[in-house]
Amino acid sequence: MEKSDKSIHNICLASIKRHTIDPYDFKWTRFYEENIGFNNSFPEIEIELLENELVICSTVIDKDNFSVLTSQKLTTKESGVLLSGKMNSATDRLYGDFKGYQSKLFTFGLVQLNNGNELKYFIETGRASMVMIYGVRTRIGMTNA
Repeated sequence: MEKSDKSIHNICLASIKRHTIDPYDFKWTRFYEENIGFNNSFPEIEIELLENELVICSTVIDKDNFSVLTSQKLTTKESGVLLSGKMNSATDRLYGDFKGYQSKLFTFGLVQLNNGNELKYFIETGRASMVMIYGVRTRIGMTNA
């Protein structure tokens, strides 16, 4: 049975909170109880959402460099180039390069989409990394179980 967007959202948020050390006051990374939280924080970023689709988490460096995970897709804009892919049947490929992470502000994770294409996503280093890693990992695990 396919899970609803609300169910996917709730399960991902629970996983993020379980694996991320509080306080959640990161420079670029956030998770969202409701879409309005994302919309209010980043009005300059427009992500097309389908009916009932919910924003789970994001890493937003600026309006031309960000990643947003929703209940249905992962969207990344890197250097102004926007790419997006559905998360159903996606697989984890990489959770970033954290060697010498103290000198890096971010790294990239990588997922392979159902169509075979790969999609990078931003991961803020340090404690914030768990938000995107567990958001993506949990979202992928729900459709591949």
